[in-house]
Amino acid sequence: MCSIFVLTGKGIPLKEAERAFYATVSRGPDMSVFEETERGYVGFHRLAIMGLNAAGMQPFYRGKSIAVCNGELYGFRAIREKLEEAGETFVSDSDCEILLPLYARRGCDVFAMLDAEFACVIYDGTRGEYIAARDPIGIRPLYYCYLPDGSIAFASEPKNLVPIASGSVMPFPPGHYWRRGKFYRYRDMTVSEPVVRGDLDTVCGEIRTRLTEGVRKRLDADAPAGFLLSGGLDSSLVCAIAQRILGRPIRTFAIGMAEDAIDLKYARAAASFIGSEHTEFLMTREEVIAALPEVIAALASYDITTVRASMGMYLLCKKIRASTDVRVLLTGEVSDELFGYKYTDFAPSPQAFCEEAKKRVRELHMYDVLRADRCISVHSMEARVPFGDLAFVDYVMRLDPAMKMNTCGIGKYLLRRAFAQEGPLPDAILWREKAAFSDAVGHSMVNDLKAYAETCYGDDWRERAARFSHATPFTKESLLYREIFERYYPGQGEMIAGFWMPNRSWKGCDVDDPSARVLANYGRSGE
Repeated sequence: MCSIFVLTGKGIPLKEAERAFYATVSRGPDMSVFEETERGYVGFHRLAIMGLNAAGMQPFYRGKSIAVCNGELYGFRAIREKLEEAGETFVSDSDCEILLPLYARRGCDVFAMLDAEFACVIYDGTRGEYIAARDPIGIRPLYYCYLPDGSIAFASEPKNLVPIASGSVMPFPPGHYWRRGKFYRYRDMTVSEPVVRGDLDTVCGEIRTRLTEGVRKRLDADAPAGFLLSGGLDSSLVCAIAQRILGRPIRTFAIGMAEDAIDLKYARAAASFIGSEHTEFLMTREEVIAALPEVIAALASYDITTVRASMGMYLLCKKIRASTDVRVLLTGEVSDELFGYKYTDFAPSPQAFCEEAKKRVRELHMYDVLRADRCISVHSMEARVPFGDLAFVDYVMRLDPAMKMNTCGIGKYLLRRAFAQEGPLPDAILWREKAAFSDAVGHSMVNDLKAYAETCYGDDWRERAARFSHATPFTKESLLYREIFERYYPGQGEMIAGFWMPNRSWKGCDVDDPSARVLANYGRSGE
């Protein structure tokens, strides 16, 4: 992970702008640059992943033009070779250095060409204008706000912008670029036409091929890589595929509550089966409660599910950072949005399933993807998400939704079947019931958080909650998270669209808690 920071005007005093920039130094502790430009300020914190020497430091320059990019541009070597044949020269091995010469040739069309997860800002020195863009899923974070002088500012995290903003700080919309005061959509991952139909063998073969390629791309790193392994289907598949591609033991990491960890036994079984170098950690109630404020500060979110699921991930990444040299972590996020959650078993029709998947993919940058980015980057590591590979997401989103419905007695059937014949995992993992990470680290963790919230408030908690007109807290737990959020991001609650919850309009999903444990079909998920 890296951190970008661009102010398009100079209405903020230099020292104040510099202080705002250094709020995210943990995203890129290897090198930092903060410069005053002709039109404003530009800053970059670097975490060296590709091209580890100082030549890969940003900003990059091409004539009067400037670019900063937090991203991984897959297949960049072949693109760079073509650019070199066309007369371009490069000073580093960084993938992001190709951005300016591509922009010089293709303008804003370049963003739709990229097979990448990225957030970038370009200053076009020829035209004297700024352009900002973000990848189609929003895997890399980008936020914007307006400053007192009316200029716009961009940064990797809201904590950079809250101290200097005039009004709201908002997430930059995925799949868009900004130019001359307007946002333009260049790609929509929720467009599911034309619909893909086919026999099971063909569809499962495509899923297997595309996910394998998504993992392969994300193994390209000059810094040491590791894998988060919960023992669930998604992270276990990523690990198994990676180990087969590399042909050597990978490094896997898992965490669970000291008293009742559910995931650890499954992670241990998956690691033993694939032969990884496995490390597991335990966490306690005391660690969870103590870490709660720093987790919410890192997330810039008060969403119940996001906070709960971040506790284990945050503490796991903290322990990985403290005890290893790993700087890249591959994770299993984005699978649920594509293939379904426990609650999508209740979808009343294929079309309803499809519309719910579109909603979840559009909102990924505020929930699961946000969680993975912050929990990993705050500990100076980079998250890579193979299920978020653009070709993979595009294919699965265009599949006939009737094929993704749970009609076989188990969710994510297509994904499981796609790898069943290859045998990369034991059946106990491949066909394991879905268990949300926040529950499977140990049911005691969510129980502890709820119990702690009960001790923080009396009978007047509803009056305190009513102060928040947007996403009004509806439990003591949600009020606790919101009030902690407000300490760090006062008045910025609209950065999050609302609480992640099952679709309460569906029969069986009208619940008051986002945990799958409250659903009638939870079944063996918690065993």
